[in-house]
Amino acid sequence: MKGKTLFISGGTRGIGKAIVYAFAAKGCDVAFTYASSSEVANEIVADLESNYNIKARAYKLNILEPLTYKDAYKEFDEDFDRLDYFISNAIISGRAVVGGFAPFMRLKPKGLSNIYTATVEAFVVGAQEAVKRMEKVGGGSIISMSSTGNLVYSPNYAGHGTNKAAVETMVKYAAAELGEKNIRVNAVSGGPIDTDALKAFPNYEEVKAEVVKRSPLNRMGDATDLTGACIFLCENSSSWLTGQTIVIDGGTSFQ
Repeated sequence: MKGKTLFISGGTRGIGKAIVYAFAAKGCDVAFTYASSSEVANEIVADLESNYNIKARAYKLNILEPLTYKDAYKEFDEDFDRLDYFISNAIISGRAVVGGFAPFMRLKPKGLSNIYTATVEAFVVGAQEAVKRMEKVGGGSIISMSSTGNLVYSPNYAGHGTNKAAVETMVKYAAAELGEKNIRVNAVSGGPIDTDALKAFPNYEEVKAEVVKRSPLNRMGDATDLTGACIFLCENSSSWLTGQTIVIDGGTSFQ
């Protein structure tokens, strides 16, 4: 991956941060977005460049305003001369998902709409901008991070689960139409991963206990458990793999 460039949304913590470091360790230049803390983002940039001898940059992005991707990509173009991989990873939490992260009878249009915007619309705009740049280098790989909440029931997760199903379908349509450009599009669907985002759930302990119980491996997933699939989907060893969702859930969706 030396000489190649990754652009990932949401790279300052959890799964996104793990992916950023995994690609940097492979010699890949990395660009990532952050929601609010430029200080944290800049610390990560400095650490990456110091330890891996690659170029790293961070750009602010409001995932609830997907068109701001265009501004982030303009900054990207000033810093990098190529784009090979794009990963749509950023999610929303907190007040933005009120009415979306709730039991069915308490779901509200605004919360559901926000989740759709951050999950599906943001993937579409981010990927469209990525394609414009990938075409110039002869192709690339696009990944949407997803979750098994559309396969396995999880309390209060209806809003997220239905939108993960939607983005996985969007991935298939993108793959069907972008193959002629030598651009592959896939999704990586993780079971519950032990991140700060999950710990913010009011039923975190309940979810963790259930995951450990269901998994034949008797543990919860870690952010680094998803990085290998992302690297595989960007390497030539997966050159005939497109329009698919790779499920990494510790075997929990079968229980």
